[in-house]
Amino acid sequence: MTDRKHSRQERKRASADEAAAAAAAQAAEASAEAEAAQVADGEAQADADDLAAVTRERDDYLDHLRRLKAEWDNYRKRVRRDNEELRLRAAETVVESLLPVMDNLDRALDAADGHEESQFLAGIALVADQLHGTLAGHGLEEIEVQPGTTFDPEYHEAIMAQPSDEHDEGVVTQVLERGYLLHGKLLRPAKVIVAG
Repeated sequence: MTDRKHSRQERKRASADEAAAAAAAQAAEASAEAEAAQVADGEAQADADDLAAVTRERDDYLDHLRRLKAEWDNYRKRVRRDNEELRLRAAETVVESLLPVMDNLDRALDAADGHEESQFLAGIALVADQLHGTLAGHGLEEIEVQPGTTFDPEYHEAIMAQPSDEHDEGVVTQVLERGYLLHGKLLRPAKVIVAG
């Protein structure tokens, strides 16, 4: 019986050792889980802090972008307004410089009633010269073209082609409307008839 008792005690001891080992394993596992949870909580907090920092940075960039967009819109409006004002001032300058020409034309028409035709025509020629001079002062330049000039598609617009005994093909035979450059840039091509 002592052997049996001994065996029972050994079994109890073994069972207690197993229970203690299981409890120790559970405690170690719980401790590891708690440690892992703390690490995870720390990482989650670090991730939350990083996310908050990135969100603030994003908001700063968005705010900066909105301000830049508003500045750009204001700049475009200001440039458009300035260009319109410049255009109006330029037109005002041209019109103001043409007023004396218009006055002289009115005087010539008023004086035409009691004068000879040749004097009237001379007055009109003077007004035309004054007009050409005024426009030249604003950068207008007539495109030189006359019958016999070689057709240049850059400065001439052929309205029609007609056979000619006097001129070779592709040569201007008649100028229908003068062409002009404004500050060296084509404003209107000369309208011509060419030999064809």
